[in-house]
Amino acid sequence: MTASTGSLVAARNLTARQWRRARGRARHEWKRAGDACKDVVHVFGGFAEAGKNASAGVARDIIKGVRRPLRELAGRRRDVLDQWAWNQTEWQAEREIAHVVQGDHPVILGPWLAEVGYELLYWVPFLQWVRVAYQLDPSRAIAVSRGGVASWYSGVASRYVEMWEAMSPEEFGRRNQARAEQKQSGLSDLDADLIRHAEQTLGLTGARVLHPSLMFRLFKLFWSGHRPMGFMDAHTRFSLQHAPAVIDRRQLPESYTAVKLYAARSMPDRPDIRRQVRRFIDELSEQRPVVLLETGLSVDDHADIALASHPRIINARDLMSPLTNLGAQTQIVGSAAAYVGTCGSITWMAPRLGVHTSALFADDEFLHNHLAVALRTSARLKGAGRFCPVDLRGLPAVQDPAGDTGQH
Repeated sequence: MTASTGSLVAARNLTARQWRRARGRARHEWKRAGDACKDVVHVFGGFAEAGKNASAGVARDIIKGVRRPLRELAGRRRDVLDQWAWNQTEWQAEREIAHVVQGDHPVILGPWLAEVGYELLYWVPFLQWVRVAYQLDPSRAIAVSRGGVASWYSGVASRYVEMWEAMSPEEFGRRNQARAEQKQSGLSDLDADLIRHAEQTLGLTGARVLHPSLMFRLFKLFWSGHRPMGFMDAHTRFSLQHAPAVIDRRQLPESYTAVKLYAARSMPDRPDIRRQVRRFIDELSEQRPVVLLETGLSVDDHADIALASHPRIINARDLMSPLTNLGAQTQIVGSAAAYVGTCGSITWMAPRLGVHTSALFADDEFLHNHLAVALRTSARLKGAGRFCPVDLRGLPAVQDPAGDTGQH
């Protein structure tokens, strides 16, 4: 089977699945509407009977009864229209994916400009799904990201283009901030420049772009509550990650806990939280050495939380460069006995490296969907480390995340 034929088969299968879903939903809503119409007819029959009895009081009661099924019918109509709009969003996104990958041309995956956490928890698993569902040959795919993360795209893209080779982190930070949005809703000038850089670097001709905006548009159905967890199961594929060899492993302790703590909406930068986090890490360092994943880079608003110096706390900043910082962090986490980090960023990937993970937060308002996906993935993926969310607001004591949980 050629790549083109395989893509057509995959697209046809997806279309058939969506058509079955829409047809089933339409039958269900048609039945509900029919039941509502029967209610209206029944009530109007009662109204005729009331006319015969010339009872004004009964007529008023019947009129009130008419309003109820009519309101229900209107509500059901709105539900049908909403469902249709959401289905249209899903189908359109999947049609665009099929258009991008269908054929034998190169496919640029990215460039990824948004938060690291979304890249690890959604973008890479989404691309794994695209590879399977649309039979995208990895030899045709080129991932564009930053920080030396070619290993994240293993099995999806055979080639990787590093955006720090096109511009400095400082320039990227300025231009990315100028986009005025955290997510990627469409192609910006920054996207276009990085796509041209990838084409020139690899000498690509006729390449098409599978842009992250497609994923954001599709997954917004889940994040907004219009699709259940099963929707994510159907549009992602999670697998274990393998840590790259970026730094000399001998520069690290034989056994250690990797720690990445930064300020975020889930971890506000407040004095009380800083004190609690420092106490947490100090106590961890008494059990085994701690390696801090501080980079010194400032490309977004997620600043590292400063920790006091301690003989058993090692800062890994000198082991990283902009070109390798995320790849080096992946290796350090993958070689650790345990990992502790702010809920987000590389924390989402740590269990897929086979490492037991404690994900810290102090405000879960924006985390519910993400925590559900991370917990489900860790529980279902064979060989994954434990994923343990830790709410600092109710933390009674500090425990070793690699130790016995006390649950058998």
